[in-house]
Amino acid sequence: MDQRLHDLIQLLDLERLEVDLFRGESRDIGSPQVFGGQVLGQALVAATRTVDPEREVHSLHAYFLRRGDFTAPIVYQVDRSHDGGSFSNRRVVAIQHGKQIFHLSSSFQVPEPGDEHGMTMPKVAPPEGLKDLEELYAPLFDQLSPRLRAFFEHRRPFEFRPVEAPNYLEPSVSEPRRHVWIRAVTRPPLDKALQRALLAYVSDYHLLETALLPHGGTFFGHQMASIDHALWFHGHFDVGDWFLYAFNSPNASGARGLASGAVFTADGRHVASVAQEGLMRPNKVHSPTSAPGSA
Repeated sequence: MDQRLHDLIQLLDLERLEVDLFRGESRDIGSPQVFGGQVLGQALVAATRTVDPEREVHSLHAYFLRRGDFTAPIVYQVDRSHDGGSFSNRRVVAIQHGKQIFHLSSSFQVPEPGDEHGMTMPKVAPPEGLKDLEELYAPLFDQLSPRLRAFFEHRRPFEFRPVEAPNYLEPSVSEPRRHVWIRAVTRPPLDKALQRALLAYVSDYHLLETALLPHGGTFFGHQMASIDHALWFHGHFDVGDWFLYAFNSPNASGARGLASGAVFTADGRHVASVAQEGLMRPNKVHSPTSAPGSA
C-alpha cells in the first residue's frame, strides 16, 4: 500500500481509552488548523466502533466549533443516544485542550431492500487525460507564502483531477458548479466502515470553494472555515476506483457560503450526497502570499 494512504488509515485507527472514549492523533497537512475531514473521519470511526457491526452508517451531521490544534491529540466521547430495532444513533463530541472543538450525530441502519432512484451523473470529461491538481498547483509555488506552499506541496492520499481546471492567480467569474474526479492513490481494504470513513475524510476537500466561483474569488482572498457538514450514504463504493464529486453552491450571504455535492461512481451510480456551510469572509487585501484565516 502507498505510504500516504497507509498513514491516513493509521490516523483513522483510534486508540480506545474507555468503553465510549477514544483518542486520535492529529496531522499537519499545511493548513492553519486540523483539516476538517480528519476530525469528521475520526469521529465517524469512534461512533462506528460502538454500534453493532451489522448496522451501516447512512448519514451524519456535524458542526465545527473551534479550530483544531494539529500538534495535540483529540479525544472523542461517544454518547449511545439510541439503539432501536433497525436504527442506531450516536453523538460524538471531540475535545482538545479541555474544550469541545466539534460534534457529530450519526445514524446507522440494518441493511434492507426498498425502492431506489438517484441523481443522473453529469456528462463530463473522464479522468484519463485530465491533469492532477499537483500538476496544476506547481506554477503557483514561487508566489506563495511558506505556509501556503507547504499546503499545496503536501502529498495527499487521494488523487484529484478537476474537470474545470482552477486558476488561483487570475480567477474569473463563473457559474457555482465544478466537478472533480477523485480516487485513493492505491486501493484500500474493502471494508465498508473504513471506506465510508475515507469518503467522509475526502468529502471536505474543495466543497466550500465552489461558493466563491460567482464572485471571481479564491481562498487566497478570504477567510475560509467549515461551519457544518452533512453527508448521506446511498450505496456501496470503493474509493480505490475513480469517483466523480460534483459540486454546486445555491447561495452565499452573511459572509457564509452554502455548497452541496453529489458523489457518483465511474459507472454513474449516485452513492453519496454532501452539504456544507462555511465562513467565506473577504480579506481586506487579496493576496496569495499570506495564508487564509479561520473563524
